[in-house]
Amino acid sequence: MWPMTVTEADLPATPAAGQASRLSVLRARLASPMPADRPWGWLGPLLVTAFGAFLRFYRLQVPRAIVFDETYYAKDAWSILQHGVEWNYVSNANALILGGHTAGLFQRCSGTGCGEYVVQPELGKLLIAVGEWLFGLNSFGWRFSAAVFGSLAILLMCRIARRLTRSTLLGCVAGLLMALDGLQFVASRTGILDIFLMFFVLAAFGCMLVDRDESRARLAAAVAGGRCDEAGPRLGIRRWRVAAGICLGLGVATKWNAAAYIVGFAALGIAWDIGARRAAGLRSFVRGALTRDAVWLPLTLLAIPLAVYIASWSNWFATSTGFDRNYAQLHGVNVPVISALYSLWEYHVQALTFGLGLRSPHPYQSQPWDWLLITRPVAFFYQCYTGPVAGPAHYCPSGYAGSEWSQEVLALGTPALWWGSMLALVFCLGWWLLHRDWRAGAVLLGVLAGWAPWWPLVNRTKFYYYALEFEPFLILSIVLCLGLILGPATASVVRRSVGAGVAGAYVLCVLLMFWYFYPILAAKVIPYPDWLSHMWYRIGKGWILPGRRPSASSKPPLSVLAASPGRIATSGPTGRRGAETAAA
Repeated sequence: MWPMTVTEADLPATPAAGQASRLSVLRARLASPMPADRPWGWLGPLLVTAFGAFLRFYRLQVPRAIVFDETYYAKDAWSILQHGVEWNYVSNANALILGGHTAGLFQRCSGTGCGEYVVQPELGKLLIAVGEWLFGLNSFGWRFSAAVFGSLAILLMCRIARRLTRSTLLGCVAGLLMALDGLQFVASRTGILDIFLMFFVLAAFGCMLVDRDESRARLAAAVAGGRCDEAGPRLGIRRWRVAAGICLGLGVATKWNAAAYIVGFAALGIAWDIGARRAAGLRSFVRGALTRDAVWLPLTLLAIPLAVYIASWSNWFATSTGFDRNYAQLHGVNVPVISALYSLWEYHVQALTFGLGLRSPHPYQSQPWDWLLITRPVAFFYQCYTGPVAGPAHYCPSGYAGSEWSQEVLALGTPALWWGSMLALVFCLGWWLLHRDWRAGAVLLGVLAGWAPWWPLVNRTKFYYYALEFEPFLILSIVLCLGLILGPATASVVRRSVGAGVAGAYVLCVLLMFWYFYPILAAKVIPYPDWLSHMWYRIGKGWILPGRRPSASSKPPLSVLAASPGRIATSGPTGRRGAETAAA
């Protein structure tokens, strides 16, 4: 990794005689060079991605059940395919779907009475619908898109970490750690929205990184050529910030809490622009950054995300049966375009009010301060069998006291990653405070933007897997520390060997821990005592359903709810999505 010893702003502005020499000096001061191993810069990440993709697609259809919130999003996606928007299903829709039926799933209705009240934006369900369009309404179909995006996120992580550290090796390590994280693995194999949210947030961060390098190169060229005043040049609308805005809009169109990253990345961009102009030796570096760079942020990181978000509701606009679609007309507003936007606004007011006030209890709910400790992972699926073969014929009957086999999908991050990230974050905070290293600061901000908004909502129902959106930044914090442990390329052979040994031992620990927990991440059927041995954390609520503290002779419940109590609806805004994470 490029040495984390000083920031660019600490380097003196060395004068140069000629423009070419001055440009060379400025480029070296403003940005470290990328690795000169171009073939491996792509081959290495692609190999890591192929490994991660194999893990995610292997047995993707297992369990052949509707897992956790798939009971909402898989059906919403199918409804969008059939009707353009979400419609209300019959009460036994899940049984019909698992029986292979696609007819008779929807309630009889007319007009906007067909539309189902949902409290999540459209994009994630549209992406799930792609898999169902390709493979049908089955467990492989509604999980396909999640597996694709989960695999592509590994490739993004490799390339982003490579750019952040200027090391292809560390980039590949970052991708490997993501491939071996249990939470990312489970989210990539489940037809829910969180993996899409994480992907778009990570992509937006990658765009911001590329923009940082590209804008600094342009700044160096302008300053070296003397084509600017003491505030610096006007760089105009920057294409990679436009791309970041698009990605953030797609993130918000998946889940609304991505909006926090709009604020976070805008602040990050301003800080980077001020630092760049200062490092270039410009006297009015703050004024230049605010009046010549930040002036475009309302367009790139506000107007563009908003436009993308509204466009994601095109299917709702194009139909007449969506929930609240005719709200404006019913209240006397009949102006073209305005009435549709007014109806959408009212829909959002209802959904956001509901989401912020959500209090439905759930046995697997947790608080943000629990998430890095992984004290309460979420059981997406659990089933007891009388033998090692899965299937309804082998379900444990009520009162069964014989030998049991367990099949579970537990949304559990790999402990070596999540517990290790706590130390890495503390170190990055200290490193940023002492040295103002921009990489440590960027990673900390990424964690803060995804984690901090949940802290004030103490009474709101929350789940551990909400932390997935900032999981990439936890991995990046670890990789920055591994880079320091490994040492610079100029270090002695002994220093590098010791560092490589320590870093390699940590990666091996993550690999072995993922392999150990794989059976309860991927729904393998294992003996009950083996399942129980994987329940490491039993303090407080622990990793097992409340009210039961299993020993070798006590058993877990025969099945875990596919979704929260209170998520089954009556009707209207307070119904079917009772505990669905409206703002999550």
